[in-house]
Amino acid sequence: MAIFNATPDSFSDGTPSHVDTETALSSISEILSSPHAPDILDIGGMSTRPNSTPCTEEEELSRVVPLIKAIRADDRWSQVILSIDTYRPSVARAAIEAGADVINDVRGGREEGMLETMAELGCPVILMHSRGDSTTMTHASSQSYPEGVVEGVRTELGTITELAIKKGIRSWDIILDPGIGFAKSPEQSVDLLKRVGEISILSTEGGGGWKYPILVGASRKGFVGKITGREVAGERGWGDAVVNAFCTNPPVQGEDSSGVEILRVHDWRGARESVKMAKALRSNSERS
Repeated sequence: MAIFNATPDSFSDGTPSHVDTETALSSISEILSSPHAPDILDIGGMSTRPNSTPCTEEEELSRVVPLIKAIRADDRWSQVILSIDTYRPSVARAAIEAGADVINDVRGGREEGMLETMAELGCPVILMHSRGDSTTMTHASSQSYPEGVVEGVRTELGTITELAIKKGIRSWDIILDPGIGFAKSPEQSVDLLKRVGEISILSTEGGGGWKYPILVGASRKGFVGKITGREVAGERGWGDAVVNAFCTNPPVQGEDSSGVEILRVHDWRGARESVKMAKALRSNSERS
């Protein structure tokens, strides 16, 4: 999943030019025309980075809806999978009606009316674990997990998923995101990634023992910069490559160590190549 931020202020790649539909469409054309094109394009119209100020609903709609319509109007991209990165029900609805396929919600359906909107639209949804908002998620209280971050995230995602199913969202339409960097310290993000496969099987009332697909969005996050010593987000590609390879090819195989199904990344070519290389090295095929 390639990230496209149609925003002027995202932490890594936001630019004022991306709020212009024609300019944004030109950039997207380059992404989708690449021989290494991503499987999914994730379009967002509002930054959710720490301490960011939310734009208005009207601004978010004006940034994403015309862009999605323009992509769908081009025969070359008619079959491309598009996801809308939003926590607002009205934006999610407008984006799906404009031609998007998936709702990617960083608040996991916590906004009033979002779960009902998801159920009514009947599309795949990504439910991310988070606490608070952009101004509070870095507070110590938001990052407190007395039972440990893995068990805490797993439990809270289980509650979210159970509620989603009760609201009418089909279990096979749900993808889970542990929310790397959202209400997690750098150390907690690392711990969560080490055991990310453990959150894929939730014992929920509606879902039973269903194994949910996992999405990880760790690309260029602060914990990568802290470990590698890279303060500039765009310079964290080498660290990202290791995260991508690790997540999709965990070193310890077993029921609770399965790799993630979707990587949400800025450098889709680098992600694809690092994953391919890791898979080749971990192949169980016999030597000739």
